[in-house]
Amino acid sequence: MMDKQKYYSTGEFARKGHVSLRTIRWYDRMNLLKPACRSDDGRRYYTEADLAKLQQILLFKYLGFSLDEIREMTIASADPKLLVESMRIQRKLVEERIEEMKEVSSALSETITALSSDQPIDYSNMLDAMHVTSMDNALKAQYEDDANISARIRLHNDYSINPEGWYPWLFRQMELKNGMKVLEVGCGIGTLWQKNRDRIPEDISILLSDKSEGMLRDAARLTKNDVRFTVKQFDCAVIPYADHTFDAVIANHVLFYCDDLDAALKEIRRVLKTDGKLFASTYSREHMKEIRQLVQDFNPQIRLSEEPLYEVFGLANGEEKLKPFFSSVELRRYEDAIETEDAGCLISYILSCHGNQNHLLVDHFREFKDYVTSRIQDGFHITKDAGLFICDV
Repeated sequence: MMDKQKYYSTGEFARKGHVSLRTIRWYDRMNLLKPACRSDDGRRYYTEADLAKLQQILLFKYLGFSLDEIREMTIASADPKLLVESMRIQRKLVEERIEEMKEVSSALSETITALSSDQPIDYSNMLDAMHVTSMDNALKAQYEDDANISARIRLHNDYSINPEGWYPWLFRQMELKNGMKVLEVGCGIGTLWQKNRDRIPEDISILLSDKSEGMLRDAARLTKNDVRFTVKQFDCAVIPYADHTFDAVIANHVLFYCDDLDAALKEIRRVLKTDGKLFASTYSREHMKEIRQLVQDFNPQIRLSEEPLYEVFGLANGEEKLKPFFSSVELRRYEDAIETEDAGCLISYILSCHGNQNHLLVDHFREFKDYVTSRIQDGFHITKDAGLFICDV
């Protein structure tokens, strides 16, 4: 017999969540929030864990996401580890929104002051503030980027067997020195520099760039008050700096995302000094192949990327892509692998990929979680095959 003290009826659940009964029933029909169980006569009952998921759904609605988007973004909410990870990112988005609304408040105050004193009104400032709060697809993209990076870093950090992590190894290969001017394209949140903060030369100038405004805001916070860093938003195919500006350009797992790789390489070559170097990392077909096989054994239709990125720019074809622009190209491989029994961390990584997996797993998450847990309970080996091209101008 069901213990009623641990469950809420639909009415009780709706009151605790400050929503209507109709909303709860609609979320059930939409497969967005199913009841924890039903009584013999069909009544729905919910738990505290369901309440946490409801609050998550309501927060995403407040932030401007559609129910279809929320449905995919909350598919892993049954897993406490993934829920905590998701809520941390949601909290950051709320903090972002608070900062944006402060900008709107400031612009309104300036406009009120101008109107009250018959001064000219700076309508462009007001429009800029309104644009900052536009919801289109920017917030969803930022949520996905943050969640994806967090999931990938966690799997690699926690379960890689090489004691020298990827970022320290990468930093060591570059041999950065005092007096250098360095550009990182596609810097993300600046993880390379966070992981090597104590190794960065004191007298160096580092420009962090990315197409994502949200990523750069995080990078700016993490490098705040460090005069060695500058942050600027631009695409690496159009770098707004003069010829021969930088001693080194870093492209860490970035070039395979370029819409026009040749244009990006030509631009990088242009801004490098005559004795400058490009450091461009990527991976091969073998990289993380066991994860691809794992999900396709569950559902052969799942693809973890829209296109194989290693075919755009990978270890096998990277030298061929780079040689037309650089006088010499050297490949250094990073020796590593992953050993794990942590189903939650592995699932989080899988959900972070850029393919169709979330759409196909949205109605089968519990089944998928049980499948992964069963498959890796005795340990799971994952091949890593990544490396760095070092290119001389």
